[in-house]
Amino acid sequence: MQDLLREMHQWMHDYMRSFYTDDEEVQKGIVLKEEHTGYVTSISKELAGHLGLSLEDRQLAEIIGLFHDVGRFRQFSVYRTFNDAKSEDHAALGLQVLEELPFLKEMPKASADIVRFAILWHNKKEIQGAKSRRQLFFAKLIRDADKLDIYRVLRPFLTAPTDEGISRDFVTKFRNGEQVDYTKIRTQEDRKLVRLMWVYDINFAWTLKKVAERGYVADIIKELPKDKDVEEGVRRLLAYVEKKCAQPDVAEL
Repeated sequence: MQDLLREMHQWMHDYMRSFYTDDEEVQKGIVLKEEHTGYVTSISKELAGHLGLSLEDRQLAEIIGLFHDVGRFRQFSVYRTFNDAKSEDHAALGLQVLEELPFLKEMPKASADIVRFAILWHNKKEIQGAKSRRQLFFAKLIRDADKLDIYRVLRPFLTAPTDEGISRDFVTKFRNGEQVDYTKIRTQEDRKLVRLMWVYDINFAWTLKKVAERGYVADIIKELPKDKDVEEGVRRLLAYVEKKCAQPDVAEL
């Protein structure tokens, strides 16, 4: 597996660099996703190590992290957007790219199926249709690794409260600790609530501790508009974070 993993890394490195261009806008997007790929791959390996996975499963987590956003490069070069609603589902597009390659065919079928499943569901509102505990577990792992780095990516774009307002249905769901339909985001304030609500979809205490320790949650909270229901939602969120971070992580394989 180690030789195959080395080939995968080399291919991915060359593939990402093949999208480099003199077009400044496109180049910025490609580099952003290249860096994100590196971080998520490292986070996946670190989380797998924390969970005490076998060498084979740590390598599987690394492969999923490496390829989780492979569809982003074709997506951005064609559509000049990372917005799936305005282009294509980048996870499904990524699977198309992978099926054009020999790598998955060189893996045991069960492992290749896990890679496909985890990548397909890494960006969805919720995971559906897992055929095994292992498929579900690795999908949860990559979703955590991805979210942890997305907080880093989005941090520089955090803004002070604006006059755009905040959607009341978003506020209600935030207050109740629920998820929302991301396609209905209307304002910057809605986006802030969505990023906070991601916390409820983080699967491992290790990940949530990293999110909290790096100040991602606190930074967003500081930039929320003044609102009684929002403040209630913040109290619920912080209590959840404290409770979740105190729980031990278990690799449910």
